[in-house]
Amino acid sequence: MISLHVNGEVSKVDVDPDTPLLWVLRDSLGITSVKYACGIAECGICTVLIDGEAVRSCSITVEEVVGSKILTIEGIADDHPVKIAWIEKQVPQCGYCQPGVMLQTVDFLSRVPDPSGEQINEALDDVICRCGSHPRMKQAIKLAAGMTSTAGVKS
Repeated sequence: MISLHVNGEVSKVDVDPDTPLLWVLRDSLGITSVKYACGIAECGICTVLIDGEAVRSCSITVEEVVGSKILTIEGIADDHPVKIAWIEKQVPQCGYCQPGVMLQTVDFLSRVPDPSGEQINEALDDVICRCGSHPRMKQAIKLAAGMTSTAGVKS
């Protein structure tokens, strides 16, 4: 049995230690907001936060995250600036990539609280959104950055 700290709760899972975290979250814990797309850590769709850092869950084993705090989009408060901005700017079209992109944004804004347009472009450079909602994502990131700095909230 492997113990994982996910979204503030400890869960025990009976899986092979080499199982990718993505499949443990989805299949063992039922957290289906973490999506599969490329399987090679290139698209960003399966991104989760591990100890506050954005990590592609398809590329890390469950054994590697034992003792870490794992957050999926469900673990981010509804009043978090990124969630509010995503709703305000009506970012999602199909929504498939959005949980991963939002978590990558939480990490990005924790490191770059007042990003330039160029920094936002670079932050989204390795995220694939087939619907093409990148323009709204960029607007939401700028809005979330402003809300974070104004409210003094730390991501």
